[in-house]
Amino acid sequence: MGRLNEKVSYWMLVAPALTIMIVFYILPVLGIWEIAFTEPTTGVDNFVKMAESSAVKTSFVLTFRVAAITTIGCLLLGYIVAYSISNFANKFTPLMLALVILPFWVSVLIRSFSWIVLLGRSGLVNDTLRDAGIIESPLRLMHNEFGVLIAMIHVMLPFAILPMMTNMRGISDAYVKAARGLGASEWTAFWNVYFPQTIPGVMSGALLVFVLSLGFYVTPALLGGGRVLMISEYITYQIQEFLNWGLGSALSVGLLIATALVLLIASRFINLRSALLERK
Repeated sequence: MGRLNEKVSYWMLVAPALTIMIVFYILPVLGIWEIAFTEPTTGVDNFVKMAESSAVKTSFVLTFRVAAITTIGCLLLGYIVAYSISNFANKFTPLMLALVILPFWVSVLIRSFSWIVLLGRSGLVNDTLRDAGIIESPLRLMHNEFGVLIAMIHVMLPFAILPMMTNMRGISDAYVKAARGLGASEWTAFWNVYFPQTIPGVMSGALLVFVLSLGFYVTPALLGGGRVLMISEYITYQIQEFLNWGLGSALSVGLLIATALVLLIASRFINLRSALLERK
């Protein structure tokens, strides 16, 4: 009787969340799969078109390249910021943490438009360089992959900083002090003792940034100007401009499968890394 009551209580707690998940996520995703296989004809025609289209292949390659470079940029910058906050900020930690979180309070659309103001032909960057006599004609800083990457790194940077900072704040400085006491240089102590302990945070930040970047739409659409056609924008064109719901849904399914594969590979890699760290 006691076990029955425990099961009833368990399902009473789980049922609301499970219902919301099914209604607002699983059913819409299944609907996309259905459209991909039934519009305009029943079968795998949409997936065949997707596989044969050079434009789709180029869009997928571009999407993964932008996501990978964005992830690397966020990890490099984010590690420095997270390390500084965790080890040197002291009484300024709340202020620096607030500055990291502050972008979440501003719309992604506004942040993307601000980069248009900065990087445009008559933007602040070009005007400053021209007034300083460094350039004669405006540099092309947007409507290309460079502008998209700059804005993407800016938008995604907090998602890399927070996991790494959380990990770093849980690392005891006793290990580094012990290494220094045994004669290791500051760099050796950091690289061989401190950095391996931060790998779980680095991997978590990398995975979060990469997965979010794969499906990002607003910033690439605005800064790319239609010339940097990532897969999310390509899906939008197929559905809104050409009313090709079947191909658009097939592209969505392809992106979903690609993201799931990334998560699967990353989970295996993280587990392997954790096992190696435990052996050490």
